[in-house]
Amino acid sequence: MGYGEVKIRSYDVQIHRAGVEDLERRCEVGPTERAVLFIDTMGDPICRIRNSPMYKMLVAELGGELVGVIQGSIKLATVHKPPKNLAKLGYLLGLRIAPLHRRKGIGSRLVLELEKWFAVNDVDYAYMATEKDNEASVNLFINKLGYAKFRTPAILVNPVDHRVLRLSSKTEVAKLKVEEAEFLYRKFMTSTEFFPDDIGNILRNKLSMGTWVAYPRGESWDGFGSDGKALPRSWAMLSVWNSGELFKLRLAETPLSCFLYTKSSILIDKIFPCLKLPATPDFFSPFGFYFMYGVHHEGSLSGKLVQHLCQFVHNMATKTKDCKVIVTEVGGNDILRLHIPYWKSLSCPEDLWCIKTLKNEENTIHQLPKAPPTTASLFVDPREV
Repeated sequence: MGYGEVKIRSYDVQIHRAGVEDLERRCEVGPTERAVLFIDTMGDPICRIRNSPMYKMLVAELGGELVGVIQGSIKLATVHKPPKNLAKLGYLLGLRIAPLHRRKGIGSRLVLELEKWFAVNDVDYAYMATEKDNEASVNLFINKLGYAKFRTPAILVNPVDHRVLRLSSKTEVAKLKVEEAEFLYRKFMTSTEFFPDDIGNILRNKLSMGTWVAYPRGESWDGFGSDGKALPRSWAMLSVWNSGELFKLRLAETPLSCFLYTKSSILIDKIFPCLKLPATPDFFSPFGFYFMYGVHHEGSLSGKLVQHLCQFVHNMATKTKDCKVIVTEVGGNDILRLHIPYWKSLSCPEDLWCIKTLKNEENTIHQLPKAPPTTASLFVDPREV
């Protein structure tokens, strides 16, 4: 089927919403044999990009049928390549092609059309994320469209069992004001790859539930940032984004072990409630989730403090009826992986980020795709989850 028969258009909610939702359902085939979490947009196909500074959605039509869709967003972020350490980044996500119309070049056309929009808006790099064993996606972006493998972060997913965890009496937790949180992020994380320049807008977004710090009991935090008071010797911080207000998740393919554990734990909890065993949530119906972002720690005791904050967020989540998992994403070599609890069956140990230079000028910034990580940390924007 020739390219000329496929029409690429901007998404129109009145015309395309039903078609996009139907396409999402038809594309629900996981690329791996492990558990796969799928997205329920709750009738809003652009929910995943709606909070980005700039965004666009394209659809592909063939003979009056909607056969493809792609989304993109643009932001200014750190790429850690001085002297120009900020760049405009274009993020591609949500590429879907109807099963009967794959291998016809429709995916390539959608990506190239979105790259044109990036170019018009002076974007330096386009990047996307996929599972490393998603052969079709890797082949399209790397072998056909010139993207390069960039980073392999880990997506960590931990169930919320709706039992309140006991927190250590040796740790204090304090909620920061937005101004304090922005000050700390700019002070300690601006050299982190992909740190968003508009961090203040993220922290002030209605979906951002707040930023918390943990530090050893007996040390003071009051007033830090207002008059230059010293920080505790060890501390940790993170922010929480209520992604469940935008869209829901649900489990599509469940390994037998996961299925049996879920059913058996629920049964045991009903028969022997006095045992107080952790009950696994029911993942078979759509559910909400919290996304932890901006996780940072300093000092010799900070690993334990990160664990404490994760327990604190878990207890927050127990008060939200449909929040069944807590998700975060960290750099592949980030030591944070050792301190954040997660369930292996639902997590992705190696997500794959691919990147492509969209400008041809000769300067240091265009060596980024070939450069090794300058830090282990990676800032994952909650607006792009």
